[in-house]
Amino acid sequence: MSDNDRTPLLAEEGAGSSSERPPSQKSKLSNHSKRSNRADNSAESTPLLLRDNDHRDYGDAPRSTGPPSSASSLRSLHDGIIGGKGKRLTRWTTVLAVTILCLIVIAILGLGFAAPAVVEQYAKQAAVFEPTNLSIDSFTSSGVRARVQGNFMMNASKVRTKSVRDLGRAGTRLARAAETKRSKVNVILPEYGNVLLGMADVPPIVVDIRNGHVTHLDFITELTAGDVDGIRRIAKDWLDGRLSQLRVEGTADVGVKSGIFGFGTQTISKEMVFSGQELPVFPKYDITRMNFHEIDIPTVGKAMAADVSLALVNDYLPVTFDVPPLAFDVLVQGCSPEEPYIFLADATTGDIEVRPKKDLIVDVGGIVRQLPDTLIQTCPQSMKSPMDVLLGNYMNGKEATIYVRGSETPLPNTPEWIAELMESVTVPLPFPGHTFDNLIRNFSLADVHFGLPSPFAEPDSPEAQPRISAVVKALVGLPEEMNFPIDVSRVRADADVFYKKQKLGELDLKRWQTANSTLVEAHDQNPRGLAVESIIKDAPLKVTDNDVFADLVQALVFSDKTLVLSVKAAVDVETETALGKFVVREIPAEGKVFILDLALSGGNMTSFSPEVGSLRILETTARTILLKAKVNITNPTDYSATVPYVDILMLNNGSVLGHATAKGVTVRPGPNRDIKVKALWEPADFKAEAVGRELLSQYVS
Repeated sequence: MSDNDRTPLLAEEGAGSSSERPPSQKSKLSNHSKRSNRADNSAESTPLLLRDNDHRDYGDAPRSTGPPSSASSLRSLHDGIIGGKGKRLTRWTTVLAVTILCLIVIAILGLGFAAPAVVEQYAKQAAVFEPTNLSIDSFTSSGVRARVQGNFMMNASKVRTKSVRDLGRAGTRLARAAETKRSKVNVILPEYGNVLLGMADVPPIVVDIRNGHVTHLDFITELTAGDVDGIRRIAKDWLDGRLSQLRVEGTADVGVKSGIFGFGTQTISKEMVFSGQELPVFPKYDITRMNFHEIDIPTVGKAMAADVSLALVNDYLPVTFDVPPLAFDVLVQGCSPEEPYIFLADATTGDIEVRPKKDLIVDVGGIVRQLPDTLIQTCPQSMKSPMDVLLGNYMNGKEATIYVRGSETPLPNTPEWIAELMESVTVPLPFPGHTFDNLIRNFSLADVHFGLPSPFAEPDSPEAQPRISAVVKALVGLPEEMNFPIDVSRVRADADVFYKKQKLGELDLKRWQTANSTLVEAHDQNPRGLAVESIIKDAPLKVTDNDVFADLVQALVFSDKTLVLSVKAAVDVETETALGKFVVREIPAEGKVFILDLALSGGNMTSFSPEVGSLRILETTARTILLKAKVNITNPTDYSATVPYVDILMLNNGSVLGHATAKGVTVRPGPNRDIKVKALWEPADFKAEAVGRELLSQYVS
């Protein structure tokens, strides 16, 4: 035997045993073992250590019952940190058996038949272990009880050097079989102050070490969780992206014998380093079902329940076991990363079946009892609350993040070590956003009143801006996931108004406007929706392009076509649900406003049918007459308008006869009587005077 039988034997052996396993399960382990060998030139078998490592990794999965369920239900950490990928876990199970067997072979041959270096070389190249089944038999108060099944044999054909191969075959033929006594393996993390990651209780194992003889292994091992605080430290480094590599070391004292010959107790150790792609990543998952509905809780009253189903791609766990129901707290980031997370909901998972190479189906139920004030209150440094940020990211198609950790009140059947581990780690759970471009549809304005600006107003003053009053109507589509009563009590918006695809101005609806809503059930091909109405009064329209506005006014008075204004808005909606009132901000909305419908108005001034009701002469000169009249018109549209000042030229047969002015005129749909107008009769030239005299004579007669 080697004098230095701690690291050498184990390191070399681990490499050997892994090198003899199928390529998919051996390569990474072999590389790690070689690193260990460079550090320690001595040679020792890695049986136990590998076995321990295997148990450690296997134990992680269970201990990560948090993980399966976390990974399954909400990506628990433990599976991720130590578990790695499926191939790695399978490799660990291979290591478990091969390590033990290589230790036996090396110990027996090294003590009785050959030089340690030769024995080591033969054992690490000839040992082959094929795992057939891995399962967790049960969870215990301190860990898990795992069952390992597989086939072991020595395959001399894998040994490349003939002298080593011949000597190894002869020695193992004489020894025939070997046995390890019950042993305990400790797995530590040297880079974290030798924190204890876990322990494995390995039962006695007997194997046939003759070339080509197959030993069927089937044994139960007890895996015990180590220092939970140490695991939490690793988890935090991993979640924060600071874990570039992880060095794991296993040590054990193993008693070995062959027949009546005892070879004493061998102290062995094994070190493995995980880095790069060997470090775990979050599993991919799809949300296959989501349903929010209202429930009654006797001690609380009305609350909101969420039922979610997840499908996780299982590339990590080539193990068979069932995860019992687990409880979690669902949290939301506060106003800043320095502030504590805000509690949002309780969540529990159902039973989870983990089967090799089969996707995990995880059903999660959550209950939101109330919305904390800190969740819906505006943050000091911004105009948004944590709820605004979460919903805003989600509704704009961006990735939103909630946080999950083990509940402070775990379920009764949850082992204490699992509850303690889960509670000590907070895992971010990103989920993809969902765009709601068509959430608000059928957006329109009714009973529209346009207030034109006063030409005498100071620039940029409120009086210099057009104003709009109307009834805003919209149909808000309800996502199929929302199956609870909801009302809209108030709305406000920032809206851009466009005419002929050019921005005309900005409609200021920043003040909250009272609203009412009515549920519209699904019919024909139309899904459920919420019909919302709100009355806006004198909302200022800030004109940003005067040329576009001039085109609109001209078309409004003289066009023979229906005018169309486009509105794009970001709408804030104050809603009332079982959880109380809260605001959903910046919901995108688009709509069109149709003005001067051609079918009703004819689209020009003649459709207003102006008539002079009364006429009075105020003043005359040799060439002018100042008149005062009351005019009656009929507005055939559904719109009204306030005109602060208007000046109209009076024409006849192309000749300018004068002009008429009116101030503060309000035009409503239908008949409008006694509009006061002043007119100055002032023909532009001699021809116009002749035309004017003819017109007056016709009027008088």
